[in-house]
Amino acid sequence: MDGDGQLDLYARVAARLKQAHARVGAAQLPDDVRVALSRKLLVITAAAKHDAAGAAERLERFMRDFDQGRFPGQGTDQ
Repeated sequence: MDGDGQLDLYARVAARLKQAHARVGAAQLPDDVRVALSRKLLVITAAAKHDAAGAAERLERFMRDFDQGRFPGQGTDQ
């Protein structure tokens, strides 16, 4: 991937991570679930520093699970 493409990917992942953190923070969730979701997002954020494409895929899976109400501690962890 060229430099501009890589920067665009990082920008998209960063914007999506920001949105994900905001959604987790605004959701009516028990504290332990919110902490677990925030930790997952922090892991994805760390991964983005080394593999933006892989982090983008993980973030999409995270958001899909979040949208479908599959949260840690509810028998849905993988």
